[in-house]
Amino acid sequence: MKYALVTGGSRGIGRAICVKLASQGYHVLINYVSNEAKAVETQQLTKEAGEEGEIIKFNVANLEETTAAIEKWQSENKDAYIDVLVNNAGVTSDSLLPMMEAEAWHKVLSTSLDGFFNVTRTVVKKMIRKKHGRIINMASVSGLIGLPGQCNYSAAKGAIIAATKALSKEVGGKNITVNAIAPGFIKTDMTSSLNEEELKKGISLGRFGEAEEVAALAAFLASDDAAYITGETIAITGGLKA
Repeated sequence: MKYALVTGGSRGIGRAICVKLASQGYHVLINYVSNEAKAVETQQLTKEAGEEGEIIKFNVANLEETTAAIEKWQSENKDAYIDVLVNNAGVTSDSLLPMMEAEAWHKVLSTSLDGFFNVTRTVVKKMIRKKHGRIINMASVSGLIGLPGQCNYSAAKGAIIAATKALSKEVGGKNITVNAIAPGFIKTDMTSSLNEEELKKGISLGRFGEAEEVAALAAFLASDDAAYITGETIAITGGLKA
């Protein structure tokens, strides 16, 4: 049995990744922090895709809670280990920097950046012992080019890209790959309030992307076919014009 952990797996891109990995035979740990109903829906979808997942609740921004939840799962599944980790959990709280509240800055960085540290530090240890693993970090085009009103989100995702490069060099010798995906405008709850008709004018393909298209890339990076790809950030933007 192959195991994968997807943080923020109850909705949007995270849900699509859970379902895609389940279709490829992974037993998926679906992480969520507040919306249990959505997590249960995702679990049902993974079952329909071919491999029933399980729900694991913890707040990635909280080190103690995260560590306790993952270690508890590991103690209950002693012969298993998480072979694929998708650090997908993230939030936005957009505002121009002069008007941004400190809470909005810290919340966005805590979820994306602290979450990456809190989850990965725990999971990667057994990957190292097993000498195999795939770590996929969800970045953003905002972390590549910066977007106005998203200094906090751009800072978090830019840091994720840098951390991806550094970690890939630390664990490459243990047959662990570390890559990032930088989506552009993807149809999810997070982008539902955006003016799609206006924004798609700046996209070469003339549309927003689908969560399933991002999931397909994540599944490829998790596969043996991607064994020689590490330390990379792959943008999936439909040709977003700078």
